Amino acid sequence: MDPSDLIAQIQAAFDALADPQLSARMRAYQRDQFDFLGIPTPQRRAVVTSLDTAGLGQPALLDIARDLWRMPFREYQYAAIDLLAHRRKALDADAVDTLLALAQQQPWWETVDGLAAVIGDVIRQEPARLEQSQALMDRALAHDCMWVRRIAMTHQLGWRLQTDSERLFRYALALAPETEFFIRKAIGWSLRDYAKWHPDPVIAFVTRHRQQFSPLTLREALKHHPDALGA
Repeated sequence: MDPSDLIAQIQAAFDALADPQLSARMRAYQRDQFDFLGIPTPQRRAVVTSLDTAGLGQPALLDIARDLWRMPFREYQYAAIDLLAHRRKALDADAVDTLLALAQQQPWWETVDGLAAVIGDVIRQEPARLEQSQALMDRALAHDCMWVRRIAMTHQLGWRLQTDSERLFRYALALAPETEFFIRKAIGWSLRDYAKWHPDPVIAFVTRHRQQFSPLTLREALKHHPDALGA
């Protein structure tokens, strides 16, 4: 399918699904920062996954994502993420820089976290390039943009026992001095996710460095182990 035809199909489907009442609620939920068409997530994803994208390679997929990102309603940015997630096996680590660039355009937690999940999947699915790909996250950790640093912190979410715990703990300590809510939350969220599968090292790490982390980070990290730090 020609990329311009695919975007036209998405636009036609979204126009038909638009709900002005829901759009107002969605806009309010995102603090009136973005305009919405008012399309629920299941319907939006169904549109994207129903399209014939099997013949599209990485360059076309990234071009479509960039074009969707420039469109005026927030659902188009979500559709870009849906498309990339649906076709993640067609992507490789060379796509990461483009995904990080998208994360800095009209950034807020929901698009940033959606892209973080795609980046994490892309990195993990290439074991032969894992260290090279993780070096991209090492650089992202020092990026000027807070949202890129959040992606570095959270990109291993869902990796379970494949998590690079040394990198996870190193990133947590590197970001611990930051006062930004979304960074402090991300540190705790990432530690808590790994603790589902390997709690002992997380508890030991957080206990050892408890003075370096904010109360928010500690609460998030030990949400399922509330007595780990004692009184």
